[in-house]
Amino acid sequence: MNGFPEPGQIDLLIELAMREDLGAGDVTSGLLIPEQALGEAVLVQRQAGVAAGLPVAAMVCRHYDPRLLVQDLCQAEGTFCPGPRPLLRFAGPLRSLLAAERVVLNFLQHLSGVATLTRRFVQAVAGTPARIYDTRKTTPGMRLLEKYAVRCGGGHNHRMGLYDAVLVKDNHLATLPPQRIGPFLRDVVQRSRREDPRRTIEVEVDTLQQLQQVLGVEGIDIILLDNMDCASMRQAVRMRDEAGLKGALELEASGGVTLQTVREIAQAGVERIAVGAITHSAPALDIGLDLRAGAP
Repeated sequence: MNGFPEPGQIDLLIELAMREDLGAGDVTSGLLIPEQALGEAVLVQRQAGVAAGLPVAAMVCRHYDPRLLVQDLCQAEGTFCPGPRPLLRFAGPLRSLLAAERVVLNFLQHLSGVATLTRRFVQAVAGTPARIYDTRKTTPGMRLLEKYAVRCGGGHNHRMGLYDAVLVKDNHLATLPPQRIGPFLRDVVQRSRREDPRRTIEVEVDTLQQLQQVLGVEGIDIILLDNMDCASMRQAVRMRDEAGLKGALELEASGGVTLQTVREIAQAGVERIAVGAITHSAPALDIGLDLRAGAP
């Protein structure tokens, strides 16, 4: 799976996870496990789903002990499996292996859960023009990895943060009278294009009346339809198409999207559906570590 974060982007995250779990050392293994003991273990996916974040396991092991070896058993990253399968094999000092186990599982269970839930949403809109996008509703510090997991599940990434795209929301426009919104947005578009011609510009609307105003502003890439019902979204699609902007301006649905409602939303004709749940509410995938003591 392409686009995994560079080590320097997540090393600090791994260090923090290691620090909060290991502290000054694993006192239990220190009492029970001989210092020179070796062992091996297999990471097993025990539940149907999409594995994601496997490169994190090797990175975690290097932080705990460079002598720990990690072998990919099935090239499973980003693939769906309906039943149990081995994912990775670990071998090396047994104390280090036991110390790293929980942090490895914490990362992989969560990221695989994100990928699996994303895949369910992607499958729910199959055959429609709509694509599933994530949001900024991510676990603090985990955004790069969670957005990677979304891609593993077949979804797409919205802006990474406040720095890489323009998204004009209702709070940005709250103090403006309605007649000033059009001129204000035209100025925003012009200034943004001068700074970076490739930067995406998106504007949020709550009503069809606001949409009509925004459709008259040239240079906007995406209009976000916030918490609109499906009938309103269908009308929004018609308005966009009648304005001759189909293919030049995408419409994005956002707000309260669930697995039960996402297909009807997709059938309204929007090109994008933003789903915060795929990162902030994904249940962990059942992954375990089967350990065998002894020399590898």
